[in-house]
Amino acid sequence: MKKILTGGVGKAEVAEAVRALALDGVETVVSSDMEAAMQLRAGKADYYLGTCHTGAGASLGVLVGLMGRPACHTFGRSVPAEEEITALLDEGKKVFGFSLDQIDAVAPALARAIAARA
Repeated sequence: MKKILTGGVGKAEVAEAVRALALDGVETVVSSDMEAAMQLRAGKADYYLGTCHTGAGASLGVLVGLMGRPACHTFGRSVPAEEEITALLDEGKKVFGFSLDQIDAVAPALARAIAARA
């Protein structure tokens, strides 16, 4: 079972988008960024999906500070291809940021790629 935490301005919308997929082996929990960092560091969660208005900074600010830049990636306002997501997961990225206006495209793509690893 992979546990995905959602945070940021659109945390409820991201959680709903992922839950609507009804993916086997994936649990989704709405969280604050601080709580998410603590859970990720303690091994109590596997991934974090954060959102803000631009997807650039605020979506991951606390997580970058506490988890380190190598664990984090922001898509900003772009929609990644499946190959890009797979490569980032292969690199060990666990924290992803993206903009509010990309939730419907990015959240399901990330969740499906994560579920494929569950």
